[in-house]
Amino acid sequence: MEKVVRVFDSLREADEADARTDAKLTPQERLSIVMELRDRRHPDAIKQGLARVCRITELESS
Repeated sequence: MEKVVRVFDSLREADEADARTDAKLTPQERLSIVMELRDRRHPDAIKQGLARVCRITELESS
């Protein structure tokens, strides 16, 4: 992941620029960023794999 510094006149301009940049990313680039961030936080995560979570709840009748 390349580090880039950009300067904006307002928070709104910065948010809009971030949204445009994010929208231009390919699915593969997005996945690469997620994997890199995961590896930084959990270096042994490659051994564990991604957790699969399923929650079942009962619906309330009205």
